[in-house]
Amino acid sequence: MYHLLANSLGLYEAEILLPGVETMTAVLYFGLFAMSFDFVSGYTGYLSFGHAAFYGTGAYTVILVANGAVPLLGPGTPFVVSLLVAGLLAVLLALVVGLVSFRLSGVYFAMITLGFAQVLYVFIRGWDYVASNPRDGPSVSSTHPEGFQLGVPGVDQLNVAIGVLTGDEVTMLGHTLGGTAVSYYAIGAVVLLCYFAMQRIIHSPFGRVMIAIRENEERAVAIGYDTYRYKLAAFAVSGFFAAIAGGLFAGFRRSASPENSFYFLTTGDALLASIIGGFGTLAGPLFGRLFDETVREFLSKSGQGGGLLPYLRAGLGEETLSTPVVGNTSLGTLIDTLLNGHASLYIGIVFVLFVLYVPDGLLGTVRQRVGGRLAHVSAVRFGDGSTANATTDDATGEEE
Repeated sequence: MYHLLANSLGLYEAEILLPGVETMTAVLYFGLFAMSFDFVSGYTGYLSFGHAAFYGTGAYTVILVANGAVPLLGPGTPFVVSLLVAGLLAVLLALVVGLVSFRLSGVYFAMITLGFAQVLYVFIRGWDYVASNPRDGPSVSSTHPEGFQLGVPGVDQLNVAIGVLTGDEVTMLGHTLGGTAVSYYAIGAVVLLCYFAMQRIIHSPFGRVMIAIRENEERAVAIGYDTYRYKLAAFAVSGFFAAIAGGLFAGFRRSASPENSFYFLTTGDALLASIIGGFGTLAGPLFGRLFDETVREFLSKSGQGGGLLPYLRAGLGEETLSTPVVGNTSLGTLIDTLLNGHASLYIGIVFVLFVLYVPDGLLGTVRQRVGGRLAHVSAVRFGDGSTANATTDDATGEEE
């Protein structure tokens, strides 16, 4: 699809900046996980370094249900039901972890959540029940060859199969969308619904208390709020949506492993996306993940989205690439040395630059420049201005 867009515009150069559909699908489900992380960390101020436990719970639950390994749930259980079950299991896990963890604060809270997640990670890696080789993780068995149906259970017209190789093809307006493109739109719809649900919670009185805890928890306690219960509830809601994200990941990939679901670096990627996109913006982590993946693909050695390295190889030509620039080192060798396989290095540099010079992230900085949330600013500037009185606290940039 990105190739079609670039070629139809006559801009081959733009192709190197456009991620592939499969990458964009990954941005969506992981962006949801990053948003769930921001829901509790960005709006209560409590950094959950063990958030990968909920993501992994969602991923493993979906696969185990499909394989008939979950009691009372057979292999024919609708995928949406599996997602909801995964979310509820993550809520229970979040309550257990939160009951202990929220007795601490600051770095101690971050470390104890990380500790819980690592205990679960080690346990899952050695639990033979989830897979014959638990270190590699489970995958959907051959008895479930069709893609997971995402939509309204029981209504075939409102369901589409998702998956890299198992997704449905859909013909609309004379154009046929492949399985990956259909998965992109279907998963995108679920992510959008989850975003609106979290947005609604944040705009509710419950969300105001979350923000009050972040700004000054002692004052929130002084005026009568039981902040312990509010934090625990926010943690449970966050865990629910993290599990939904993990379930979408497993449903699309049809497999999971401890390293790409339960491992603490999965939470680190969500933290990276939140910092780049903007803490306490909810939508910001999705943009942060998109920025992260775009840069990685742009600098990848294979250049699945076009990529800088293959573009330079194709554009400069053999004669230019063979030109010596430093001693006997040719320009082509120098380019390979600087770019090939070093995407993570440059991502790290970008991360440091964001922390130093864009501390509010992409979305947070845009809000500051335009004077508040984009929707609110647009209503004030192009509407009758009455909206400003209804949302006077939007200027603090606490919602999105």
